[in-house]
Amino acid sequence: MEAAHNGPAATAPVILELSVGSPDQMRDLGRRIAAVLAPGDLVMLTGELGAGKTTLTRGLGEGLGVRGAVTSPTFVIARVHPPLGSGPALVHVDAYRLGGGLDEMEDLDLDVSLPESVVVVEWGDGKVEELAEDRLHVVIDRAVGDTDDERRTVRLVGIGARWAGLRTDLPEG
Repeated sequence: MEAAHNGPAATAPVILELSVGSPDQMRDLGRRIAAVLAPGDLVMLTGELGAGKTTLTRGLGEGLGVRGAVTSPTFVIARVHPPLGSGPALVHVDAYRLGGGLDEMEDLDLDVSLPESVVVVEWGDGKVEELAEDRLHVVIDRAVGDTDDERRTVRLVGIGARWAGLRTDLPEG
């Protein structure tokens, strides 16, 4: 996987690879990631149907302390989960049904929500990268030939200076 570079001063991506053995562990990983998120963060989730993107986002919502159950926004495209306390809102977007490019994403006004929220976009590859130079890309894969249906390999790819400390900032699980 190659990250876009914005000239010679661009920061190399930070990549962490983790093994997740169950939906509970996926939610726990979401809570751990939430501990390092701040308003203005863009999180892109990539993985096949049923990989665990929404399960991870539930953990993010729990960790951020947002109101309401986090469910897949497939049919509404985007859901805003306001904070219960003083933390950021969680904007959860499912871009699966949107066409390619930023045009349809612009209709969602994510650039307006981004500065004060954490924006999580499922199926955002090629659609939302222009929203933020710094972003966290989470790639969820099932191991090829693995008979354990729940085991996943999760790659956290921190793109930009914002994510330079990802290895040390992410709480232990």
